[in-house]
Order: sequence, then C-alpha cells, then structure tokens
Amino acid sequence: MDMRTTKEILYTAEPVDVIVIGGGHAGCEAALAAARMGCTTTLFAMNMDSIAMMPCNPNIGGTSKGHLVREIDALGGEMGKNIDKTYIQSRMLNTGKGPAVHSLRAQADKQRYSQEMRRMLDATPNLQLVQSEVADIVVEGGIVTGAISVAGALYPCKAIVLATGTYLNGRCVWGEVSVNSGPNGLAPSLPLRDSLERLGITLYRFKTGTPARIDASTVDFSKMVEQNGDEEITPFSFENNRADIARSQISCYLTHTNERTHEIIRASLHRSPMYSGDIEGTATRYCPSIEDKVVRFAEKASHQVFVEPEGENTNELYVSGMSTSLPEDVQMAMYRSVVGLENSRIVRFGYAIEYDCIDATQLLPTLEFKAIRGLFSAGQFNGTSGYEEAAAQGLVAGINAAAGVLGKEPLTIDRSEGYVGVLIDDLVTKGSNEPYRMMTSRAEYRLLLRQDNADLRLTPKGYGYLIDENRYQKVLEKQRLINEEIRRLSKATIAPSDEINTLLKQHNSSEMTSGMKLIELVKRPELTYAVLADVDANRPALPEDVAEQVNIAIKYEGYIQKQMQQVEQFKKLEGRKLPQDLDYSTIDNLRLEARQKLNAIKPLNVGQASRITGVNPADVSNLLVYMERRKHMEKRADE
Repeated sequence: MDMRTTKEILYTAEPVDVIVIGGGHAGCEAALAAARMGCTTTLFAMNMDSIAMMPCNPNIGGTSKGHLVREIDALGGEMGKNIDKTYIQSRMLNTGKGPAVHSLRAQADKQRYSQEMRRMLDATPNLQLVQSEVADIVVEGGIVTGAISVAGALYPCKAIVLATGTYLNGRCVWGEVSVNSGPNGLAPSLPLRDSLERLGITLYRFKTGTPARIDASTVDFSKMVEQNGDEEITPFSFENNRADIARSQISCYLTHTNERTHEIIRASLHRSPMYSGDIEGTATRYCPSIEDKVVRFAEKASHQVFVEPEGENTNELYVSGMSTSLPEDVQMAMYRSVVGLENSRIVRFGYAIEYDCIDATQLLPTLEFKAIRGLFSAGQFNGTSGYEEAAAQGLVAGINAAAGVLGKEPLTIDRSEGYVGVLIDDLVTKGSNEPYRMMTSRAEYRLLLRQDNADLRLTPKGYGYLIDENRYQKVLEKQRLINEEIRRLSKATIAPSDEINTLLKQHNSSEMTSGMKLIELVKRPELTYAVLADVDANRPALPEDVAEQVNIAIKYEGYIQKQMQQVEQFKKLEGRKLPQDLDYSTIDNLRLEARQKLNAIKPLNVGQASRITGVNPADVSNLLVYMERRKHMEKRADE
C-alpha cells in the first residue's frame, strides 16, 4: 500500500540522493558522511544558527562518551576533529584506573564549535544546506521517495535520515511557564509528527533539561576549587598530534550545594513541573535535575557543582550539576545559596524540555526502519541523550543511507567491535523507556574496546566508506609495528647488570639475578615499556601511540586473551542467522512473553535474540533446538 502525503505540493525541487532532517550533531555527521561518499545531499535545519548547537553542556567526551568520539573519528567522522579545533580545556578522566575506562573530555567554545562545523558543511562537495522545516515524508510502496517542506516544496530523494533531536513537538517548561519551543528558545517542529504517525511509526515522549547560565563577572571564583586542564593534551582525532592542537586553556571551577540550597528546593517542590505533574515525558536516569537529586538522595548534605565557561568570547558560565525546571525566583535563590555564587546573576534560566522520539526497536542495526526502505533515524530522536551518542548514530545512519543509494553493503558494528555497536544494539534490541546514556558498564568487552585503540579496531571497518587508502595503510602499518615490537620483546633476553638493577630499585621492583626476557620485565606492575627504554639497547624509535599499544598489549595480555575467547563465543551466536519471516508464536517450547518479544523485534540472529528483554536462556536453548530441527527437516525436503 502506498502512503502519500496530505500536504499540497506547490513546486518540485531538484532531486537529490539523501535528505537529512535536522542540523544537530547527528544531522551534521549524517550529512557529511553521505556527501563524502559521493551522494548529493541536502541538510534541512530549522535555523541555520542552530547547526551543531550545544543547547546543554559545553563539552565533548567524558566517561564512555570519549570512547564514542574517538570511534567516530576512527570511522571518518567529524566530531573529534571539530572539538580539537575548538576546545578551551582538555582532560583525560579516570587515569587512576586501567586504560579501559580512561576517557577524554574537552570543554568547548560553543560558538566556535558550531561555526567550525558549519564551515565544514559549507565546504563539503555534494552537500547543500536549506533553512526550512520538513512537514511530511513521502513513502510509496514502502520506499521513501521524498520530503515536503512546510512551504509545499517537494524534494525528491532516495533516502532520508531523521535527526530531529529535541525539536519534534518540543515544549520547554520552567515553573508555571510552558512554551511550545525547541532548545534555546528556537521554534519546534510540529507537522512532521503527524506525518510519522501516518506512516505507522511509534513515538514516545521523553524529557531532558538544562541548568541556568550565569554571568562570570558576578561569580567569586576564589571560594571555589580551580580545575585545570592537562599539561599534555591528547587529541580526539587520530589524525592530529599534540603539538598541532596545543593552546592556552581556561579553568573550570568546583563548588557544592549545601543544606540551605536543599531547603530552598524542598520548600518549592510543589512549584516544580517535575513534581506537579505538568511534565509527562520520561526523564534521563543518569543526568537528573537538582530537585530530583535532592529528593532521591535525601541523605546527602551536598552535591558537586562544576562551573564551566561556555567560550572565550562570552561571560556565560554553565552550572553543571544543577539542571532545573524550578520557577525563576526559586532558581535565583537556589543558585545564590551556593558558595561562590552568592551574588551571581542569571543570564539564561534553566528549563526542562519535552519532545517526541521513536521506539528504536523499529530499526535495523543499520538504523534503517524495518518497515520503510530508505528511511533512517539517528540521535536523540532514537531515544538517546548526549551529543556523542547522537553523532555516533548520525555517522552510521549517514553511511548506510549512502550505501543503500550506491548499492554498497551496509556498515554494521557489533558489540565486540565498538561502543558504537553497543549503543546501537542496545537501542534496536532492547529499546529504552528513558533517554539512553552510554556508559562503560554497558560494554561487556570494554577491555578490548578502549579509546586508545579505536583506530585499530574501526578504521579498517570504515575502509571503503569514509576511510581512504592512505589512512587505511597508516593503520595497517601501525598494527604491524605493534606486532613486530611485541615479537622482539618476547625473544630479546637481557642480562642482569648494575644499571638495570639500579633502575629496578628506583621503581621498587625486585632485582634481576639471572637473564630474562624483556617482555617479562614489561609485565611487572611497577614497570612500563617506557621506563625500560634506557636499558633496552636495541629498541627501535617508535611513535608514541605505537609504544602505548605495546605497553597495554603486554600488561593486559591474559585479560585480553580471555575477552577474545568470550568474543569468539559471542560471534558464534551472532553467526546463527534467524529467518525474518519466522513466526515465533508457532514454536511451542517458547514462553508466551518470549514469543511476543521475538515477533516484535524480529532479531537477525540468535545472539541478538538472547539480548532481548524478556527472552531468557531457556528460551534461547529452545530456539536453538527448533532451528536445528528445522534445518534437518529442510535438508530432508531437499533430498
């Protein structure tokens, strides 16, 4: 059955290959990916000033999110390069722990970040930007054929990426005020919702929020703890080096709420739309508002508050940790109760925003809708939170939209290959009843999926899509150097000497009494590959990133091998394909809930089936038995 628009068409624009709806972080990556793969691409934005806008926190990266940004870069995306150009402070988090949880985080100059991304979009061949609102998606015979603007212009195309962020049916709320609005007071997208519902797409209502911005000239920083950036900067992009992006950094500051703050909040909860019932959307669990934190963690006397600059050419400060939708008078009293903010002046008040998003289980792992060919979805519209999660999805959706147009195999990344794979698999397999946030704990193979080796893992997967021959060969050469050096260290024997034992003593390591392999010294917890450089006469001159990988590979060899064995088992289940026309209700040994969930999701393989909420190990065993029996029956029928 054809599904056509009800919008009157006044004129038809020139056809393009791919249309991207939305100019946020997902939309930018999607549009760049499609255009760079050679597809004529049009990006629609409600407002050109909102391109790559940061309506909430002024940073990129952080715990687990830094992994996503480096994976985006490894696949040929833009976010890592853009933050390297525009950061005002950079820090590596969790350095006191193992490398699997090290995460890079950078404060951004929000205005420059947006400007630089816009500049890149403008300079990209095959890509045009249009400031207009899309009102309708045209689908004929289950295939996307175009989009229609609110002005009645038909834009024929072969694929569409939906990346509406928090704009679709957006509503901003603070105190008793409710405004139909997108973030930062921009116009919401309204008519597109009706079009999506006509197409049979299931929508959810989610909620997020942001804190107030305050005037830096009214803050007493001397009462706060200064937070400096790292002296040695680590780039997000594997194509950048430290020297090229080094620059002066701007400090952030740490303070805390106190009992007075909490008293003000508790006394005003009845005026909070979160508690009065005015907000119906589901909020993110892992980034709660300050009023939610005060209620949920009533035993805590204080909460951390990070005061972060939003750029070099603005006085606005972001009050991280104090997101709120309380009334304006309460916000003023609440912020001024915090040490260092006693005389602070609010430039922009905090607010909550409700918006429409989809049930992501309607999507394939390629981020294409199962029921509509050529229609893809990415970003917060898929029920996620965060710029990084959005950009990662946008990149995959854009690549696959272009791949479909060009007749190429789609790009899929599984859970054993990247955080991007974990993110997408969680969304399309389990769905989410709240805004999804990436965390290291969601990645079961996180020792393998480190941020430091994202290029080794994913750049070869991006070859043939956005990765060119030169970059591909560089990664192959890097891997060769790593392997070669590990082989050398495993064969090279070093004899005890005064020089070596002096070095070992300096690092509280036991002295050598007989010869041993160099690799055994590197394995000692108190030593590193770098520390042993002076006693390793035959060591080749290696790039810093190669030396880092050598050290990690040797030190964590046992754990890495164990996870590799787990991945092998994972791959076996992923390789057991399931027919897409299989009616699970006919499989007697499956529980009713499992049948319903399996029929709803239609998993591609047994591995995906095992991760569906409501499908237990016994169901998986019974499914394997059924598939084996079916295979034998089909074999006999062929004979």
